[in-house]
Amino acid sequence: MCGRYASFRQAQDLADFFDVALVDDDAAELPPSWNVAPTDGARVIVERVLPAGATPSGDGGEGAGQRPTGQRPAGRRPASQQPPPAVRREMHVARWGLVPEWATDPSAGARMFNARVESVATKPAFAASLRTRRCVVVADGYYEWRKPAPGETRKTPFYIHPADSGPLALAGLYSWWRAPAPAGARGPWLLSCTVLTGAAQGRMTELHDRVPVVLDRAAVNRWLDKTVTAPDGALAALTAPPELTWHEVSPAVGAVRNNSPELVAPVAA
Repeated sequence: MCGRYASFRQAQDLADFFDVALVDDDAAELPPSWNVAPTDGARVIVERVLPAGATPSGDGGEGAGQRPTGQRPAGRRPASQQPPPAVRREMHVARWGLVPEWATDPSAGARMFNARVESVATKPAFAASLRTRRCVVVADGYYEWRKPAPGETRKTPFYIHPADSGPLALAGLYSWWRAPAPAGARGPWLLSCTVLTGAAQGRMTELHDRVPVVLDRAAVNRWLDKTVTAPDGALAALTAPPELTWHEVSPAVGAVRNNSPELVAPVAA
């Protein structure tokens, strides 16, 4: 599973690395964190469909920055005659813990910070997002706790990150939830997200039996592709992850009140 991660890189550095054309103000101003936990704000990258005639550097469109309406322009030509839609890659902030559209309260997202890749296509909370609302949750690394060895009583925390020290791209889904409001009023929209997890393989099994799904550069493009709406096609983008490395860190990471660069520092052997 993935229940804690670190995200301390500057937004513009992430935008340059992932070819993001627009960084939302909330994403640009989100402070660094070495202990991101469920219900915290998370930087996410999406691809946003733009209106006909718009360019990726222009304004407008549908995507994470604006709740999609689902409406079609009048007099639209048949799909076979339509040019490919223009898309723009954007960075936004979403609450970590996906709140389904049908939830009665945003607290439902607190336990949906992970989605199992084996069942994501059939779970009501995630199925619709898998088809049309996929995102990348950007991080610098994540934490995992190894079970106690014989004779030990506590789990041991480890910090896991790319071997090349680059940013980490976690396969995610996003959703929109609208807060209830009095009759005649319109409640605010809440953007939320979840991180996909799969079975650990190879050396990763030394730490835990579950891991977040990590994407390499090519897989990021396939995962965000708005033309792919079939669940099988989307999941086909989840290929072998880039090389990761890890080291033991302080148990202080287990308390959300602790948040400093020392949390990712290796402990003495």
